[in-house]
Amino acid sequence: MATRSRRLLLPLVAVLLLAGGCGLFSGDKSAPPPLERTTLRVGVGNAIDTAPLRLAVADGRFNRAGLKIDLVEEGSGDGLAKLASGDLDIAFANDVSMFRAAAGGTALQLQGEAYTAGSGTMGLVTLANSPYTDPGAKKAPTIAVDMLDDLSTLAARSVLGTAGVDPTKITFYQCPYDQMTKALNDGEADAAWMVEPYITKAEKELGAQVLADGARGATQNFPVSAYASGRVFAQANPRTLALFRQVLGDAQEYAADPAVVRSALPRFSSIDATSASLIALGTYPTSLNAIRLQRVADLMHNAGALADRLDVQSLLPRG
Repeated sequence: MATRSRRLLLPLVAVLLLAGGCGLFSGDKSAPPPLERTTLRVGVGNAIDTAPLRLAVADGRFNRAGLKIDLVEEGSGDGLAKLASGDLDIAFANDVSMFRAAAGGTALQLQGEAYTAGSGTMGLVTLANSPYTDPGAKKAPTIAVDMLDDLSTLAARSVLGTAGVDPTKITFYQCPYDQMTKALNDGEADAAWMVEPYITKAEKELGAQVLADGARGATQNFPVSAYASGRVFAQANPRTLALFRQVLGDAQEYAADPAVVRSALPRFSSIDATSASLIALGTYPTSLNAIRLQRVADLMHNAGALADRLDVQSLLPRG
């Protein structure tokens, strides 16, 4: 009887083995599909904005996740140009530049927010002996900025407008950050729009004064910069970019501790340890937020920098 039972069971076992054979012998069907590519060329700029990404690459976070990141140093505002030419897979740029490009027809997909301004991280600066001590005192001031028609001019107009200055009467004088104190000394500008670490350097070396904090009012906790890829590239590499966003988010969360960023900056930039301990820091968003980013696009639209309102949600990955 026992022998007959075993004979009846053998065909049943064989059927079960055949049914499960694919999973047992030809690979697990539940395994995730492979990445479309395992290497990304990612642009980086301002060391403070991009500190979490730089640190994550240096510490091997991306490598452990199976993704190699080749960091490419960008020049002044050329990230989107390098993206368009194919020299980058993901570009770093300020949000104003990205949204202007998107409104002009450049097909972009945002892959992560880089940096959000905090108190003291950007603002109008004057020299110690300047008579310009009230941002509303000059009705037609000349302001030094690093780039025309960009984040600095947009934010300066907002801050001075809040102080009662007619934004249309502001004259902007373009010069690099490291030449702004000379422009102030030479009388070519009444104040300069600076960001960290240049604010701290000017205060420490020249006794410069902050005329107005740039992260207040309409620009309080203002989104500053982000990472973006071309939309066609994003459509072709959704799994690779999803992994990039995941690891970047973890890196940004790790950088929520200011001590992490301050200790890392001397490794990636010319900012010395003393200056790194003094500079004001903003925050590093851990995920893309359309509502937060829409503030930038709406301020641009209201200021006339965009002819039509840009829907930032359309620039975010789906799902």
